[in-house]
Amino acid sequence: MPLSAPAPRKLEHLRDITLRGYAREDGLVDIEAHLVDTKTYGFPSEHRGDVKPGEPLHGMWIRMTVDEDMLIHSCEAVSDHTPFAVCVDAAPNFSRLAGLTVGAGFNRAVNERVGGVAGCTHLREVLAQMATVAFQTMWPLRRRKMDEARAAAGEGRPAERPALLGTCHAYAPDSPVVRKRWPEWSDLGQAARSKTPSEAAS
Repeated sequence: MPLSAPAPRKLEHLRDITLRGYAREDGLVDIEAHLVDTKTYGFPSEHRGDVKPGEPLHGMWIRMTVDEDMLIHSCEAVSDHTPFAVCVDAAPNFSRLAGLTVGAGFNRAVNERVGGVAGCTHLREVLAQMATVAFQTMWPLRRRKMDEARAAAGEGRPAERPALLGTCHAYAPDSPVVRKRWPEWSDLGQAARSKTPSEAAS
């Protein structure tokens, strides 16, 4: 479904961000982002001369390698296009993110290591989205591995609380999605589980 019809307007700026999650043969996961900013008009640049319409003002790559525990093993950034010549000097600093864990407090930890003059605003911004892609990439890999291990041991899935429960509208405890996918964890299912045997029989 498209958005409602906009008011008359003219396109001025484009930012395209491509995010990819790769499962590596060594068991690690690579999360890569490519950010490109362009304008629909040309403009003079002190560093680059005349920047033509559609020519990247920003063109940046960043790769973050994580393990199953979401620990960052390495982080590499490269800037192909920048507004100033000195901007490229910030890219190597993103290697400082190695050793951080993607999870609670991640954005704060990123700012502690590559915040302010140590880093690049645009690369920092895309890291938050890379963290989400890391979870999207890793979760099914971990689930598949756990299911295979339990199947090999002759065990079924444990009755553990789904990590996604309550994280968005679709995964609300009373949503039809949760009632179908995890009936024992829906509001109705939880109410039934909280009853005593005599109450459940009545």
